Amino acid sequence: MTLCTLLLLSLAFLCSEVLSQGSGDRNPCLAASAQDSCAACIATGPQCGWCVSEKYEQENRLRCDTFENHARGKCDTNDIQYPQDELLKIDNRAVQDGDKPEDAVQIQPQKVRVNVRPNKPIRIPLIFRQAENYPVDLYYLMDLSNSMEDDKENLAELGNLIAEKMSAITKNFRLGFGSFVDKVVSPYVSTVPRKLKEPCRMVTGEACEAPYGFKNQLSLDLETAKFAKKVRETRVSGNLDGPEGGFDAIMQAVACEGEIGWRPISRRMLVFSTDDGFHYAGDGKLGGIVRPNDGVCHMEGGLYTESSNLDYPSVSQIATKIKEKAVSVIFAVTKDQFPIYEKLSQYIESSTTGELANDSSNIVKLIQDNYEKITSKVSLRTQNVGDNITVEFYSRCFGTEEKKTSECSNMKIGQTVTFDVEITATACPADRKEWRRQISIKPAGYQEKLVLDLDLMCECECEKPENEVPNSELCSGGNGTYECGKCTCNPKRYGKYCECEADDVTSKESLKECIMPNATVPCSGRGSCECGKCKCSTRSSDSAKLFSGKYCECDDYSCNHYNELICGGPERGVCDCGQCKCNPGYSGSSCECELSQDKCKTEDGLVCNNHGTCKCGKCYCESQYTGFKCEQCPACPDKCPDYAPCVQCRSFQSGPYSADECDLKCPREVREQPKVEDGPGIQICQLKDEEECWVYFTYEYDQEGEVVLKRQKAKVCPEAVNVLAIVGGVVGGIVAVGLFLLLIWKLLTFIHDTREFAKFEAERQNAKWDTGENPIYKQATSTFKNPTYSGQ
Repeated sequence: MTLCTLLLLSLAFLCSEVLSQGSGDRNPCLAASAQDSCAACIATGPQCGWCVSEKYEQENRLRCDTFENHARGKCDTNDIQYPQDELLKIDNRAVQDGDKPEDAVQIQPQKVRVNVRPNKPIRIPLIFRQAENYPVDLYYLMDLSNSMEDDKENLAELGNLIAEKMSAITKNFRLGFGSFVDKVVSPYVSTVPRKLKEPCRMVTGEACEAPYGFKNQLSLDLETAKFAKKVRETRVSGNLDGPEGGFDAIMQAVACEGEIGWRPISRRMLVFSTDDGFHYAGDGKLGGIVRPNDGVCHMEGGLYTESSNLDYPSVSQIATKIKEKAVSVIFAVTKDQFPIYEKLSQYIESSTTGELANDSSNIVKLIQDNYEKITSKVSLRTQNVGDNITVEFYSRCFGTEEKKTSECSNMKIGQTVTFDVEITATACPADRKEWRRQISIKPAGYQEKLVLDLDLMCECECEKPENEVPNSELCSGGNGTYECGKCTCNPKRYGKYCECEADDVTSKESLKECIMPNATVPCSGRGSCECGKCKCSTRSSDSAKLFSGKYCECDDYSCNHYNELICGGPERGVCDCGQCKCNPGYSGSSCECELSQDKCKTEDGLVCNNHGTCKCGKCYCESQYTGFKCEQCPACPDKCPDYAPCVQCRSFQSGPYSADECDLKCPREVREQPKVEDGPGIQICQLKDEEECWVYFTYEYDQEGEVVLKRQKAKVCPEAVNVLAIVGGVVGGIVAVGLFLLLIWKLLTFIHDTREFAKFEAERQNAKWDTGENPIYKQATSTFKNPTYSGQ
């Protein structure tokens, strides 16, 4: 086997492990039906493989099992039949725009060959991109009964505008025109000869066209100017009842690809314009027409020739034909007819409904809006899936979260969206011809598609005729075909090696040999009867765990467990038909009781220190004593000093014990815990180390009598004296006191000065002399007055 094959098998094994873990302990590969053949095995689950080794079954191993169990059972990798999915892209042209219809590519890949393993999903990436200037064929199908006269005139005027708007969307645009009235049969139209020629004369007084079912007035043409001209030339007609023969017209317009001019690669659009309802399948009986519509084109000279011979199509026929021919329909109807056509569009793929003005004046906007509405969404559809195959779609569209969907909305021209197509074969068909089939996946409204050639892997390589050995000597001297490591017996033979004859007498007698007395089910319902002997089946996900006994009545894996082992493990006992058989020295339902008293004895040979009773290798102490061997009591000395060196050497690599002494005298570990806790049989101790720190620890004894030491993780150390802090505090205190005294002195000085200044100010205010003159100064001049003139 090549290195590449080994890598693929390893990868497949990992995938199978993930799948098996997701389904709990259940192993589907162990089903009885999976052991019949390699084909049945690989169809059971994606994690199942078949071992073809001749010796594998001789060792009582099952051929169908998981890859892991086969590896454990020592089945060589070369002997494991584990077929892998394979995907080959045959046609994988990249998405692109194109001026020519044949150059545009909107879906990638275009053809894929897939080898699918049953019940194992496989994903195929699919890319869709709306190409620019993608060809568009628009066929305008109009109701030309007399009530649509004004609509026809407006349509003729707006024909060039329709072409102009659509040409702005794509450069490759063609336009066609067709009309319909109703079946030319009573009671749909008047069969009076005069009214058959001019049905409108009695109503409007004007001449009009004779009634007809459907007429192709103008095939799809690049010269859009012809459209307006043809609409003007076409005359309206008339009928009697309200509903029209629109379904006949839709069926012929879609089915007659050559007459209408639909291109193989184009976006096909049909605008259906009317102001009334429609006849559908069954209505033709009113006119004596009982032949169902055959969905086939019947056109001669542009006229529907079977209108009076075939019934109207059903909604289902219309929907199927539209889907088959990938046509998108826009129902342009008046307001009163809008609800019924909107409901109809829900049953027709890639269709929409728009409200038409009474005179069709808004037809251009209606076509443009609904075209954008249709093309803004991509919807993937499947064809020819058949039974036993499921197809699911996943996409992120334009978001970040993947979801299960086949549609993406809000698309624009030139945008790309990716889908994952998940294919699952749920079962293998009985007919080998159905093992190979072809499925198509296409976006609604487009002819382009992804073609999937599926090959179902419903048989293993070892089952192919060239690898079989008919009438092999390994099958009891030629009584069977040797294939895939086992014998497929010839008629009237059975057994592992086809050693049993299957005639009526021997088969009934051999079956009795497999039924236990007072029972009715062969092999206790836990195996199969082969040649009068029971072949026991597995009891769990491990194929090595079989039921046992002559009648498979024993289950050697359902005994009680001790220490998570069946019957305490091989050292204590074994499970025999659901009951533990204990080895010498052990007893109990799960061999949990050890009869020896060695674990209860002290170094002095005392059993439980003479303070208890030894049961199943464990001491049950008197009320005031505790410990594994009843060595502890309130007045008894503890063993803290004995175990303190062990704590030091194991936890801190210090203390009186060297490394060798520590390994010889101490347990292998000292467990750490946030805080030591007291309890029954637990002794709390403390020790002081070289750093004057206290270490708290406990000791106790487990079920085997071994000491268990636990230490508090954090030491408790005395706090160191901070000399700098003390000196700094003293100096700071002195400075603070000095500053305080200086502040008081300054305050007293300020108060004294304030008082002296106030006293000075008071004395100055009380002075008798002017502060502006010198009191001892005398002027140099004297003034005298003459008494004679004192009165003047």
